[in-house]
Amino acid sequence: MPRPTAAQLAYGSATVIFSTLAMLLLSQTSSGLGVAVIALAALGLGLLVALTVPLSKSRPAAAPPSAAEERVPVRRTTVPSAAAPQTTPTSVYEVAPSGTRGPAGP
Repeated sequence: MPRPTAAQLAYGSATVIFSTLAMLLLSQTSSGLGVAVIALAALGLGLLVALTVPLSKSRPAAAPPSAAEERVPVRRTTVPSAAAPQTTPTSVYEVAPSGTRGPAGP
């Protein structure tokens, strides 16, 4: 048996709570047997509502893309910038022209 969805739990719980309150207020019962009968009736009604909530349609498995929709990855290459020449800093703490620090190793 499939697990209940959030909608089924919400509708069933709300039905149990509100129908119990409504039946207790309308019947004005004070005996334990009357309260037990109303509680069982409310649970049955909540179960009925939870089972009749339409299940969400499961998505079909993803179909393979057609030839027109097929994606081809593009190979990207890095082109060095001609504006700033690449120089190696003489000190570890010297800031390179690009705004980043130099190498961290010795």
